[in-house]
Amino acid sequence: MINTRILFLRLLFLLFFVAQANAQEVLTIEEAVRIALNNNYEIKIASNNLLIDKTNATVGAAGMLPRASATIVDNNGIQNLSQTRSDGTTNQLDNAKSSNLNYGIGLDWTIFDGFRMFAKLDQLKELQKLGKAELKLTIITKISDVNETYFDLVQQQQQLSALDTTIVISNQRLNLAQNRFSIGKASKLEVLNAQVDLNTDKVAVLRQKDLYANTKILLNKILARDAKIDFIVADSITVDENLLLPELTALAEKQNPQLEAQIISKRVAELQLKQIKAARYPTVKLNTGYNFSDSKSGLGFTTASSARGLNYGFSASVNLFDGFAQNRNERIAKIQIDNSQLAFGQQNQILNSELATSYQTYLTNLELIELEEKNQGIANQNLNITLEKFRIGTITTLEFRTAQLNYVNAKVRYSNAQFQAKLSEIALKELAGTISLN
Repeated sequence: MINTRILFLRLLFLLFFVAQANAQEVLTIEEAVRIALNNNYEIKIASNNLLIDKTNATVGAAGMLPRASATIVDNNGIQNLSQTRSDGTTNQLDNAKSSNLNYGIGLDWTIFDGFRMFAKLDQLKELQKLGKAELKLTIITKISDVNETYFDLVQQQQQLSALDTTIVISNQRLNLAQNRFSIGKASKLEVLNAQVDLNTDKVAVLRQKDLYANTKILLNKILARDAKIDFIVADSITVDENLLLPELTALAEKQNPQLEAQIISKRVAELQLKQIKAARYPTVKLNTGYNFSDSKSGLGFTTASSARGLNYGFSASVNLFDGFAQNRNERIAKIQIDNSQLAFGQQNQILNSELATSYQTYLTNLELIELEEKNQGIANQNLNITLEKFRIGTITTLEFRTAQLNYVNAKVRYSNAQFQAKLSEIALKELAGTISLN
């Protein structure tokens, strides 16, 4: 059984930790993810970009709607005029004023452009889907970052607990050494060695606390909130041990946002080719308008005139020869489609490779958890036996210190094994596009 005094001291430490937790915000992983989704700047930027894509995916942006415009032109002049008529008479007028006022409303509508406008609308809709995939990738990445940093804090918190335990043991060892020295059963060297080891443990705790505080600041940064906000995290790491590679691969093919983006990019390239091919067809436009005009002149047969009325018509044009630019543009568009297909194949290969590698690491880490849990139990038993022997003076301080360090290292390794397994789980779920709140 664990030494009664150590158990009592651990209980005191636990009560202190609980009291401290009540004075601080207890941040759960669910709450951390929620805050990140609401506050993170990268997610907000990606959301705004999606809003831009959604705003652009309209028939107007595709060029399907007519365009109406109102115009007004007012020209005025002052001139010295001289006119010679056919009968030889001459008229002259200095500082003659003239004015010409035109205003009206016109409408222009492209009714056929080789189906380019329809391909453009489909392309804008695909770009909206691409924006959704990019937003999904940003969200998944941020959730993954939050999870990794959060459980890193959990691991560090566990390591702090282990280091605090070893300080308790080192203090007990120092007290025993001082008592033994006071009754003449130990030398001053034993007391000094115990003090040095205690100070070494205190240094380790300070360094761990510094790392813990800096990681808290990092998590606050990811959550886009004040870096000074203090909090504590959960005290345990739960690893999903039921992940299967075939299921993850199937999910990744359907839900991985990077793979989805490559599929959409290929579709966008295909629609771009359709728009380029539309230039081979004629373009037909309708136009109409209602105009007003007033003009005045200081000299001439007509000194004033005005007109108003409707005008309408159509125009048609077709490209006959453009220096082979049409053929060149179509070849380039086809190459871009080929590149998008190659990019999809490359991304798919990378995804499968990362899944296989991460899954192998995941399996290894699960085995390490089981092994390190056993090692921790063995190290704990060894420490209890060693402590009792140290009390009665049957082992050296070096042997006691070795057992003490073995116990602390076993706890740290067990915590680290859980953390590494959790990282593997997070990586697999991120690749599969299924990472959730925990």
